[in-house]
Amino acid sequence: MITPSQKKTFEDQGFVILPGLFNAHEVAELRDHFMELRKEPRPGDFNGVDPASDDPLIKYPRMIHMHRWDERSLQWLIDARLRDAMKALLGEEPFAVQTMLYYKPAGARGQALHQDQFYLRAQPGTCIAAWMALDDCDEENGCMQLVPGTHELPVLCTVPADTKTSFTDVTVPLPEGMSPVPARMDAGDVLFFSGSVIHGSFPNTSQDRFRRSLIGHYVTGNATQVANYFHPALRMDGTVVELETSEGGGACGAWVSVDGKPSIEMREPSDADLLVAHE
Repeated sequence: MITPSQKKTFEDQGFVILPGLFNAHEVAELRDHFMELRKEPRPGDFNGVDPASDDPLIKYPRMIHMHRWDERSLQWLIDARLRDAMKALLGEEPFAVQTMLYYKPAGARGQALHQDQFYLRAQPGTCIAAWMALDDCDEENGCMQLVPGTHELPVLCTVPADTKTSFTDVTVPLPEGMSPVPARMDAGDVLFFSGSVIHGSFPNTSQDRFRRSLIGHYVTGNATQVANYFHPALRMDGTVVELETSEGGGACGAWVSVDGKPSIEMREPSDADLLVAHE
């Protein structure tokens, strides 16, 4: 399933796209399934659902931890194709800890650049995401944007984000010369990326296109701790594995200039909230 070239891309850049991992029929079934679920309030909805709202993200708010109450979501989270891909990329099976569904309709804000490990706090090791496109996605409808090579960075200190373009209010800054690249994907493609990879998305500027995505978050198989919000963890056969609860906080990295080049300096973080919304 994973070619030597794909594995090298993941090792060098921290992310890789596997095209066509799920077929058109499966994608259509999942898309219809989640559109039907979104018609009613669901566990984990923070703001409810308001079809009359002017904010597209309140008309179609994301869903979180669907696998805890929806069998279809659970079966996708532990699908053998995702398991085998991550085992090939990581050298071991991961533990599954979260599902998310982003609808991102036309006009919706994106999410400022961030790192998933900031939220999951997997220890030792890190987290990994499987991000599946349920619609074709590109720059117009707000595809994922990732910064190559940032998987080797520590968790960075956050700064305020522009909430006019992002639905979250913190971000991580990038030094000059470092910028994200778009992940253009067809429906059914799956993007795998490591927990320290800096990523996010820009607003959906299309007139009528969704950018729906189904996301699984995992921790590496050597992890013994994960943040409290992500318990219980599951083996890839669906059985529960007991992990300890990791604490938030600790030193974070900040960009400084050393001999005119960007470098990371570890320092104590500010009082940034540990948000639970991340792509």
